Amino acid sequence: MLDTLMLSRIQFAANISFHILFPTITIALGWLLFYFKIRFDFSKHPIWMRAYRFWVKVFALTFALGVVSGITMSFQFGTNWPGFMETVGNIAGPLLAYEILTAFFLEATLLGIMLFGFQRVPGWAHTGATFLVALATTLSAFWILALNSWMQTPVGFEMRDGVAHATDWLAIIFSPSFPYRLGHMLLASALTVCFLVAGLSAYRLLRGDQKKAPKITLKTALFSAALLVPLQIFVGDLHGLNTLEHQPQKIAAMEGIWETQQGAPLVLFAIPDEENRQNRFALEIPKLASLILTHQLDGELKGLNEFEGEHPPVAPVFYSFRVMVGIGMLMLLMAWWCSARLYRHDSLTPLQLKLLVGMTFSGWVATLAGWYVTEIGRQPYLVYGVLKTRDAVTTIASEQVAITLSLYLLLYAVLLFAYIKTLFVLARKAVDVEEYDLTRPGLPERKANPMPEGAPV
Repeated sequence: MLDTLMLSRIQFAANISFHILFPTITIALGWLLFYFKIRFDFSKHPIWMRAYRFWVKVFALTFALGVVSGITMSFQFGTNWPGFMETVGNIAGPLLAYEILTAFFLEATLLGIMLFGFQRVPGWAHTGATFLVALATTLSAFWILALNSWMQTPVGFEMRDGVAHATDWLAIIFSPSFPYRLGHMLLASALTVCFLVAGLSAYRLLRGDQKKAPKITLKTALFSAALLVPLQIFVGDLHGLNTLEHQPQKIAAMEGIWETQQGAPLVLFAIPDEENRQNRFALEIPKLASLILTHQLDGELKGLNEFEGEHPPVAPVFYSFRVMVGIGMLMLLMAWWCSARLYRHDSLTPLQLKLLVGMTFSGWVATLAGWYVTEIGRQPYLVYGVLKTRDAVTTIASEQVAITLSLYLLLYAVLLFAYIKTLFVLARKAVDVEEYDLTRPGLPERKANPMPEGAPV
């Protein structure tokens, strides 16, 4: 049977895995909505407002689920991880409070104007509300990643009687890994939204939607992805170099390096055998890991044997890293292939549209895999070098944790199914809505009547 520590870790992992899906969308979708609104303000073309009105519904639904799941996740600091707040609450508490005060209140206040204020407030006020909501989502990511980065690379504090006290808030907020984590996460959010928008737009086109809105959103998403994926690869490389400097055991687990060596090979795939401390059935490229991580063919990389008892479980970190990279490469191929087709022919083939529908939530998969690398790779520490995970867990019975974990998993499965189902229902309904001039107030959305057989074109 699993003990309280493992069940609590699984429960928090389930909660954060469910929660992170929704901020990953809202962070970048807010800026995409702002782009649509600016294009409408300057051109007055109703196509941009049609795109805005469809995707603001998706934003509102996603925001609601993100808020609910975030509140549930924060409860666990008290129920499952009391040692965390007892030890580092002087730092974690204010950072979480800043996120609520500067981001959540701003989003919650102005979201109503975004949804219902287009014909009720001046255009500049509606655009301003959209900008502030987009800014608030980014501020939210800023504060949460400031806390997470500090947990990975803690600085700017001192320990007094086993409790962390801040000595330099700027150092805490802008910890050594923070810029790389923030950039990596913002780009991950942008790519998640690009493929979500492309997938649902492709779905509408496959169902016969001939309106301009899904075509223009498809182009916007794919051209953006074609530019952003290479940038994400570059930022990811910088993030990896920073991790090598501050958490070399995480890099060793990611790369499956057991012994310290010069000219370490890049392990494309293997089955890590932690018991015997070796890789089975390894497919390797000689010296490439050293070249990537040290920029030298004979650069030295520390192996896991250097960190006996102080390194993370290897298999989940090793596999998650490869899932993240694999999805990223698939995104790059799809974005460039489809963008080239759009540039030449202004349309995609049915095969390309179907593949894009299949990749609608690919950003979620890559984001979750990346977070597993980050969070599992920090083990056995909750706050790296300061607080071990086993020292922060609750003392309640494992049976109680098992009950709440089961309820969480059931609820999250239902909510996730309902969310995905709702997105495709919204897309199907959008197919049947007529195009109309959204610059004229008071016009309701109407269902398109099928043209009778034999009617003049």
